[in-house]
Amino acid sequence: MAFNFTVIKKDASSAARLGRFVTAHGEVETPAFMPVGTQGSVKAMSPRDLEEIGCQIVLANTYHVYLRPGVEVIRELGGLHRFMGWKRPILTDSGGYQVFSLGALRKITGEGVQFQSHLDGSSHLLTPEKVVRIQEDLGSDIAMVLDECIPHPSSREYARASTLRTIRWAERSLQARRKSEMALFGIIQGGMYEDLRLECAREMTGLPFDGFAAGGLGVGEGQAALRAIGEFTAGLLPEDRPRYLMGVGRPEDLIFAVRAGYDLFDCVLPTRNARNGTLFTAAGKMNIRRAEYTNDPRPADESCDCYCCRNFSRAYLRHLHQAGEILAAYLLTLHNLVFYQRLMENLRRAIREDRTEFWLQDRNLMLQHSESE
Repeated sequence: MAFNFTVIKKDASSAARLGRFVTAHGEVETPAFMPVGTQGSVKAMSPRDLEEIGCQIVLANTYHVYLRPGVEVIRELGGLHRFMGWKRPILTDSGGYQVFSLGALRKITGEGVQFQSHLDGSSHLLTPEKVVRIQEDLGSDIAMVLDECIPHPSSREYARASTLRTIRWAERSLQARRKSEMALFGIIQGGMYEDLRLECAREMTGLPFDGFAAGGLGVGEGQAALRAIGEFTAGLLPEDRPRYLMGVGRPEDLIFAVRAGYDLFDCVLPTRNARNGTLFTAAGKMNIRRAEYTNDPRPADESCDCYCCRNFSRAYLRHLHQAGEILAAYLLTLHNLVFYQRLMENLRRAIREDRTEFWLQDRNLMLQHSESE
């Protein structure tokens, strides 16, 4: 089945839009948040759990599954969907972020990225063509081109050279594509420089990609720059194709990004924070490790009806986390992912009812707790 995207409704007070895209493994209503399953698994969650809480699509990482267990193993066992027991759509990242995060282990050239495995030190070359081929072998529904996530801060000279390289790699990625049923997204880079973002967007949107992503944000630039560059980039992208804001995941930033016109999101924040004892609630972030919850009989979030909040007290959750019990990671992750899925459901409803402006104001009040908690 060929990938297609439809804008169903636009919000009256912002650039937010309600949409739907169709893949060979099902439909996804947007705006949508993708839990991150870097190595073919969303940490602490089973595919059944994800389905039950309404996850429509998950993200897996090309770099990591390429190294372990290897593309050949996954292909021989029927592809990534069958391998990980997930029947719904999968988006695979290209490994471009690892080019950024594993900087000490790689060298970037015009050909691609030469890197040492963080697992065993073996040497590998990722090229734009190889990354597309790997994702086709995995059976991805949506694949990302190889790009370079520009670090912050970076000089304009470095950012421009990197951006031009990303454009050249994108052109090569399209030429390497063989499976039309796999959607391929281009990535807009340019660092914190609006003129470079504009140049990159002009080149990328002139190419026949199925969707576009804004990359290189959420890398330490601060909220003001993230929002300014994020909104600017969204305005450069075609309205008839999905817009994906990569790696940004604080709830208040997601709300802002939806109103800026983005449709798709991913971030490790809800799962990683859960393993560190932090819950997202309607009243703000909660650090379940705090001593004040030792005897607290209330659920973590009194407005939430997830399995965790229906059945367990703050006192018990704190006990599990302090004791290092595996159940703590499961319950806290479950709750956080439910919170994110409800956030997206509420945003879709707000767009449908033309009230994102008022809902935004309410949500800001609900997220007033300090990030330092």
